[in-house]
Amino acid sequence: MSTRVLYDNARLLDPASNLDIKGQLLTKDNLIVALGEKVDLKGTDATVIDCKGHCLAPGLIDMRVFVGIPGADYRDTIHNTGEAAAYGGVTTVCVQPVTSPIIDDMARVEYLMSRARDAAVNFIALPAATRNLGGEQMTEIGLMSQAGVKAFTDGNVSIADASLMTRILKYMKHFDALLIQHLADPSLSSGGCMNAGELATRLGLPGIPTEAETIMLERDLRLLRKIGTRYHAAQITCQDSIEVMKTAKDNGMNVTAGVSVAHLALNEFAIEDYRTFAKVSPPLRAEEDRVAVVEALRNGIIDVIVSSHDPEDPESKRVPFEQAEAGVIGLETMLPVTLEMFHNGQMKLLDILRKMTVNPARILGLDSGVLKEGAPADLCLFDLDVPWRIDPEKLPSITKNTPFDGKPVQGRVLRTVVGGETVFEYKG
Repeated sequence: MSTRVLYDNARLLDPASNLDIKGQLLTKDNLIVALGEKVDLKGTDATVIDCKGHCLAPGLIDMRVFVGIPGADYRDTIHNTGEAAAYGGVTTVCVQPVTSPIIDDMARVEYLMSRARDAAVNFIALPAATRNLGGEQMTEIGLMSQAGVKAFTDGNVSIADASLMTRILKYMKHFDALLIQHLADPSLSSGGCMNAGELATRLGLPGIPTEAETIMLERDLRLLRKIGTRYHAAQITCQDSIEVMKTAKDNGMNVTAGVSVAHLALNEFAIEDYRTFAKVSPPLRAEEDRVAVVEALRNGIIDVIVSSHDPEDPESKRVPFEQAEAGVIGLETMLPVTLEMFHNGQMKLLDILRKMTVNPARILGLDSGVLKEGAPADLCLFDLDVPWRIDPEKLPSITKNTPFDGKPVQGRVLRTVVGGETVFEYKG
């Protein structure tokens, strides 16, 4: 027996088609079969869910998520990551290869995906581009591409060797694969723990200059000019990098970029009291860089918003700042924190959702991220206006290392649907 569900009295939001209407959406099993102001049920019964005028959008797609499995299940598990994603309206998570052992061959990809089979949301494993993230030897990109892998990344490690990067880009071009690069020149970033500048000097902490990011980006784009491989800058955090990316796009290069919610909402002063729960990689930048990043998101230079969800256990955070691990949780709070840009008039609602739905879907070659007939029934129902305060103890992540502890936000996920099935419903 097929299962039909009618989402009634919804504000339908589809960034791919600029749809924003009050209407209905009908799913059958795991697909969307109809949507519009009024859906014809053709005499067939359907379970009706009253959306009460709230926003119904495609499920969010998060291109940058770190998990503890395998090797660090004390931080989180596949099951727990799925719960955290569903709580935040995220229906697809892209898992970074930074695990133990490193996800750098097809057997380990298959192992992770087998563990994720019963998770609440969709998991996509992004294997490493270099063996053991060592930056010395290329992984079996061809074999993994032929097995269906579409994107590769060394996670939170940059591919620093220019000769190796050139070989990787040429090889990926042959398979139309996507390279996702973390931007941090190791000769400039090694040993640093926060943004370089006056604040770092005052706090007595070693800094990481923005040049570490921009130099790596400029090098990669220079290599890409004659190769043409699809390339995605995982996170852009400063004005100089934005200018480099804009030039590349103006010249027609096939490049995209992302930014984390933390870099949109916070600047370096979030760590002024040596607050390790705001230590991230790349580090939070100066306020002028944060403003530039928001503007780049608004005008399309930056294509994607990510949570950069990276849970760390309390023992790795409750130490002196320089020794603390970089990483924060973010799946649960990505949407409400990002909606701040809508409520303060910086961006239109559809434009914000576009950065977390159809844009990452197109970059990754997915058929999700849209509301249309035949698309996967991956949905996010949210109340746009309800105010609440982030309480890490109420979030499903095992670790509670959020930089938004106590932050007042406006907008809450009410229901998350994956493959036509409700995997999260807010109970109040």
